[in-house]
Amino acid sequence: MRRRDFLVEIGTEELPPLALKELADAFLEGLLQRFAERKIKHGRAIRFASPRRLAALVKGLAEQQPEEVVKRRGPPVSVAFDASGQPTRAATAFAESCGTTVSSLERLRDAKGEFLLFNTRRPGALTWDLLPSIVQAALDALPIPKRMRWGSGEAEFARPVHWVVLLFGAEVVPATILGVPSDRFTRGHRFHAPKALRIATPGAYVGALRKRGRVLADFDERRESIRSATEQLAATLGGAPVMDDALLDEVAALVEWPVPLAGKFEERFLELPREVLIATLQDHQRYFPVKSGTGSLLSRFIAVSNLESLDPDQVRAGNERVVRPRLADAAFFYDTDRRQPLASRAAGLAQVTYQALLGTLQDKVARVRELARQIAGPIGADAAASERAADLCKCDLLTAMVGEFPELQGTMGCYYARHDGEQAEVATAIAEHYLPRHAGDELPGTRVGMALAIADKLDTITGIFAIDQRPTGTRDPYGVRRAALGVVRIIIERRLELDLRKLIATAAQLLTNHSGVGAVSKAVCDQVYDYIMERLRAYYLDRSSGLDVTTEMFDSVLSNRPPSPLDFDARLRAVERFLKLDAAGSLASANKRIANILRKAEVQPARIVNIELLRAPAEQRLHGELERLRPLVEPLLEQRNYAEALQRLAQLREPVDAFFDSVMVMDEDAELRGNRLTLLAQLRNLFLHTADLSRLPG
Repeated sequence: MRRRDFLVEIGTEELPPLALKELADAFLEGLLQRFAERKIKHGRAIRFASPRRLAALVKGLAEQQPEEVVKRRGPPVSVAFDASGQPTRAATAFAESCGTTVSSLERLRDAKGEFLLFNTRRPGALTWDLLPSIVQAALDALPIPKRMRWGSGEAEFARPVHWVVLLFGAEVVPATILGVPSDRFTRGHRFHAPKALRIATPGAYVGALRKRGRVLADFDERRESIRSATEQLAATLGGAPVMDDALLDEVAALVEWPVPLAGKFEERFLELPREVLIATLQDHQRYFPVKSGTGSLLSRFIAVSNLESLDPDQVRAGNERVVRPRLADAAFFYDTDRRQPLASRAAGLAQVTYQALLGTLQDKVARVRELARQIAGPIGADAAASERAADLCKCDLLTAMVGEFPELQGTMGCYYARHDGEQAEVATAIAEHYLPRHAGDELPGTRVGMALAIADKLDTITGIFAIDQRPTGTRDPYGVRRAALGVVRIIIERRLELDLRKLIATAAQLLTNHSGVGAVSKAVCDQVYDYIMERLRAYYLDRSSGLDVTTEMFDSVLSNRPPSPLDFDARLRAVERFLKLDAAGSLASANKRIANILRKAEVQPARIVNIELLRAPAEQRLHGELERLRPLVEPLLEQRNYAEALQRLAQLREPVDAFFDSVMVMDEDAELRGNRLTLLAQLRNLFLHTADLSRLPG
């Protein structure tokens, strides 16, 4: 089958930089998904993205769908024809639905009888005819939260569309996409090459844009160019760029022809906290700060321009002019904030609403203070330091610096607390209580920081559930998902022994005391526990824990609803080890069978097995083994050595198998039946101390 390269480019006004990479990935994925659905074969596929374009190049796209074999089974022959052999309405209706005649139908004989069969081959559709609808469908499916219209048309997209390139081989595929007719003319750099550029074939696209259009269309190539050139330029300044992936992605999404330029600022600004300098240069200006070999910042930065200026010094000076007043403002804020002790701002928290139903920030601090104190004891944190850190943890929200740089909340509180002479552990905890801020972020490193972080997050989660504002699939304004995952990560990865159910109940009671919510029901507390457990499920299933966990494994432990996440982790690790044993499958199946028997029996088993009623050798052996193992297993369970407990219980495989092979549990004799149900209930309960093995594959 013949093949051709395919190119599609959507030319727009500047696309949102934070979404550009995601849009490009989704566009290519959407195209390939639709090619797969239509069974159109192709070779390598590449996506392109720049501020003014989304594009995809698909190599070796088949010109036609493969031929399709269509087989439909119709009515039985006995129904399709009457006694005289004439077609009935059932036969003619089936033939009409297939677009043929009864005489053209074949017959199929199988174990169920003889049937009419429609069997034909349909030629595949031409790819040429399918391309416009495939491209449109891929564009319609892009993750664009809010689409816009422009002009007098009805088309909607992230930004107004100005041109569309649609080439299949050397030919233009005629179509109107997003209100714009397709052709073979792209646009180069807005200033360096503003005229239309003719693209002869898909393979010429990248080269034409680079040489004639001054555009690096490949997002990854452009990103790597920025990284490499920035590192080289920083080296000439005697340092290295402070560079993270998010900033590199954003800068790559802002320029089409990257030209790094070095700039400088006054050395006096180096007295500002490192985070303030980085926030000013990186978060606000999209510049790369430069650090020395020892890690300290230099009074230099690197800006990435979107054009190759004839007078680069003017561009450099312009960037420096922008930075200078921002740093001067930051220095002013820093100096002004330190004239007033951080603690003096605590009273002002009473004037700031945290949430209309949950009270003020002062109310939140009161709740977090008590919760942090209760967490401190079990995890070995200083209770007084935890309370003091809670008192101060939200005060920096009222500072001028955090008002200008909200992303520095906690960080500035730490600096100001140190300036005021607060304990080092208190100051550090103020910064740490926001951790982790995002997936994969670092965790608090001090015990006081851990106590404060857990308390703050639990108060947020419980409060939002208490006012029935729990997150939905698209909305989570209070970061409840992030908070829940943060709680479980801190507890498990820092190995903290905490009773989560008790802490949730305490958080609920504190809401009653320090908010307008009123009494928080036990049902709400259960919902909070369930929600955090679902975040814990995600934590394990995406293998953040390092364990190879399945949904069945997680549910087997969750059935016991352990109050301690650390205990949950120990049980889950035990189940993972248990499943590697030869006896695992058999015992899991036995637990399923026992659970079903006990459920269907609809009677409450007795507490003690009557030895005199154990008649069959297999039930006598099972009881004996159970009694032998019980005193060995129960201490292990008390020590939370669940893995060793399950390992010992695995010895029951043979007696359990023998029991089910030779013993009739539901005997006609009510006494025998009840005694055997009691024996099975005791066996199951011993396993249930760790997990419900009946939920595992067996």
